[in-house]
Amino acid sequence: MPTTVRAMIAGKRDVYSVAPEATVFEALQVMAERNVGAVLVLHEGRICGIFSERDYARKIVIRNRTSRDTPVRDVMTTPVVCVSPRATADDCMALMTDRRIRHLPVLDGEQLAGIVSIGDVVRAVVDEQQRTISDLVSYIVSGA
Repeated sequence: MPTTVRAMIAGKRDVYSVAPEATVFEALQVMAERNVGAVLVLHEGRICGIFSERDYARKIVIRNRTSRDTPVRDVMTTPVVCVSPRATADDCMALMTDRRIRHLPVLDGEQLAGIVSIGDVVRAVVDEQQRTISDLVSYIVSGA
């Protein structure tokens, strides 16, 4: 049975976010403190963007901007690609590969339910493959 996003986020409810008017420096502080590669940008509880290490590298460092003076709203990625809790790990892998992204917020209807990273998805896919291998070995050994 394929691993769903719901299963991937079951043990990790923490979603880290900043407001659109927060500075890039403040967003980077949250990311460093929480050891995450991205934060959601929320306005009145709704997703309006996502800010990642890639955004910092490409939109601040390369363009010679300063993180202390630049609001996140000026450099966040929009629109944000999201998934539902019913999506599978394979669905996420395909979407992340196609869109070249590493984080997917999870929306259950209009409600933010969590976020999955490429690490979460790879772990789920590998676990699925391990289960398949184990089932096949059991089948072969049983002589069925």
